[in-house]
Amino acid sequence: MQKIILITGSTDGIGKLAAIKLAGDGHAIYLHGRNRQKLDSTISEIKSITQNERISGFVSDLSDLDAVEKMVDQINNDLPKIDILINNAGIFKSSASHNQSGLDVRFAVNYLAPYLLTEKLIHLIKKGNDPRIINLSSAAQSAVSIDALCGSINLSEQEAYAQSKLALTMWSFHLAEILPDVAVIAVNPGSLLNTKMVAEAYGRSWSPADKGANILYDLAVSECYKGITGKYFDNDQGNFAQAHPDAYSEMKIAQLIQTTQNLI
Repeated sequence: MQKIILITGSTDGIGKLAAIKLAGDGHAIYLHGRNRQKLDSTISEIKSITQNERISGFVSDLSDLDAVEKMVDQINNDLPKIDILINNAGIFKSSASHNQSGLDVRFAVNYLAPYLLTEKLIHLIKKGNDPRIINLSSAAQSAVSIDALCGSINLSEQEAYAQSKLALTMWSFHLAEILPDVAVIAVNPGSLLNTKMVAEAYGRSWSPADKGANILYDLAVSECYKGITGKYFDNDQGNFAQAHPDAYSEMKIAQLIQTTQNLI
């Protein structure tokens, strides 16, 4: 059955590769990018590669939560439902460490934006057929500092990234609890994949980007993952695994969610 699939951060890297694989199956794919010209170019490229005309997209700077809200309005106007949401967009290095609201850009893009986007689109996701939410976590997970999340203290790029990815994982588990009819999976797509973000951050890679794209494709549409929710998939191991211990702490998750709601 053909699905409506929204993938953030899909003009490059594993998001784009996953979009091509999914578009090749005839699904309606909605891309997201920060730059209109690059988004339009990617849409045309994927249409040409897959001969699938059901490709469109939205522009938004995910470091700006007001811009996320505007994109939500566009999505609500354009889409009748969402079967699959892949929160793929992520950031490690940035020319600006904080956004206009004083929040670390890693927390803003990697956690707060997908949180806000998903919360505002839940009504469309609930209408989906076998709806799934796939959140891009990481092998790098570090205990979340509430002060850092709120922008009260500064962290290194690596620490902010690792904390934002754990926050995303903790929220994923919370989301699975409150949305029993929606499958929610947090996934480490693979460490040091050959992507632009990894090249900028580390200058080297261990695995091809296709490794990450393939697991996103499988988690999105494979029948073998149907109904699995509230789990963390570690693609370095190739199976479901344990996330950071804090991802299983009801007290820490509750504190994180309350703080997040206050921020947003």
